[in-house]
Amino acid sequence: MLPFLREHHADPGRLHAEGRVTRVALEQAREQVAALVGARPREVVFTSSGTEAVNTAVWGAVARAQEANGRAHIVTTAVEHSAVLDACRRPSVGGLAAEVTIVGVDRLGRFDPEEVAAALRPETALVSVQLANHEVGTLQPAGEIAAAARERGALVHVDACMAAGHVPVDFAALDADLCSVTAHKFGGPKGAGALLVRRGVRVPQLVVGGAQERARRGGLEDVPAMVGFGAAAAELTTDRRLASEAATARALTDRVAAEASDRVAGVVRYGDPDARVPHLVCFGIEGVEAEPVLLGLDQRGVAVHSGSACSSEALEPSPILEAMGVDAEHSLRVSVGWDTTEADVDAFLDAFPAVVDRLRALRAG
Repeated sequence: MLPFLREHHADPGRLHAEGRVTRVALEQAREQVAALVGARPREVVFTSSGTEAVNTAVWGAVARAQEANGRAHIVTTAVEHSAVLDACRRPSVGGLAAEVTIVGVDRLGRFDPEEVAAALRPETALVSVQLANHEVGTLQPAGEIAAAARERGALVHVDACMAAGHVPVDFAALDADLCSVTAHKFGGPKGAGALLVRRGVRVPQLVVGGAQERARRGGLEDVPAMVGFGAAAAELTTDRRLASEAATARALTDRVAAEASDRVAGVVRYGDPDARVPHLVCFGIEGVEAEPVLLGLDQRGVAVHSGSACSSEALEPSPILEAMGVDAEHSLRVSVGWDTTEADVDAFLDAFPAVVDRLRALRAG
């Protein structure tokens, strides 16, 4: 990224030599991202984040439907990221909001494709489902949605932000119309995302004011961020690094889950223990609320979380766990990254029992 922060500042839409340098870098990044997610380079529309990609998909599908027939209906699930649920609940085109049907999930946090299909209507404009849950890690049967939706003329959007960079993502195999991904989930820079748009699908622009991204997203591209996005994607498509990192991450999180429950009584694992993203594990802690555990671990140099990152300021019970029918007040989400070591896991496993035991003692006293 550094050369494009220090030296190459030109607009990639210009024809002069400086502009061509940044254009080449931008298109190389597009090819690198496309290779990671099984898409054609021309299907990759760069955005400022996964959240913007989600909003573009939802708003664009609703706008397209309302322009055609004046109404729209969305089908989504109860465990989607807040970016998806908020976008679905509040899309407005010309003052007309879409009606939303929210499909429930089982105790592992997984939706049933048949229930999603049963919720479709003749006026359904969009089905939006996730590929992996961002809080409990459960992998979803998103690839089983497309055929039923296409029969009804609805677009399919898959939120792959939690999955990309950790499990294989194949946009072509998903047979979706739209797919959101983001860089920061797998080591790329913050502020870099992409919406994959299937060849032949056109949705109105959310961000207008220019013909950038082949007239699909207005505004000058953030070339350094997109170059960083591409570089991270390229690392994961080299020498089976994605598979290698996934195997290491799964071993670390399996150890976290097993030893946490061995060392602390009343620890219950949430989500599917097998069909999951490898880098994340979520569990409940009987008798202790999450926030004091987070603060106690933080004092010992261990950073973990409860609920999704976007709800951390609210400190409310997790809507994901509530939808699953499990204890939403006492959850802990532990994740590892490409540079996490066994020593990091040791630090967590040493600190976790001490923090929980102290809190339980205070409560009993």
